[in-house]
Amino acid sequence: MFRRPVLQVFHQFVRRESEIASSLVLERSLNRVQLLGRVGQDPVMRQVEGKNPVTIFSLATNEMWRSGESEAYQMGDVSQKTTWHRISVFRPGLRDVAYQYVKKGSRIYVEGKVDYGEYTDKNNVRRQATTIIAVTFE
Repeated sequence: MFRRPVLQVFHQFVRRESEIASSLVLERSLNRVQLLGRVGQDPVMRQVEGKNPVTIFSLATNEMWRSGESEAYQMGDVSQKTTWHRISVFRPGLRDVAYQYVKKGSRIYVEGKVDYGEYTDKNNVRRQATTIIAVTFE
């Protein structure tokens, strides 16, 4: 009495599976970083055999806060934490501009994405590196 034809159930199952698959394909994600800080070293351009050159420099960002015993924190000590970021610029035009015009001590704004990688150092020890791949900067 309440039976559905087998073919109808099959079509409904296939439709539901295809909706799930298409939602997975269309899923979006975001890897975006915005940094404002001071350049720690003049940019260096490096080129690995068979690969495009890259401009690399360090960027320092600071976080400041007051610590103290009063609720308003007006009389506390000021503490500061500096975080260093490795910035890599791969885009051809942008990499040349970074190499030519960015200098140690410059205050710049960088937008990019975080990249986690591994490399082998001089002593054949595997190391992990976190790099910001710059998409634009000002």
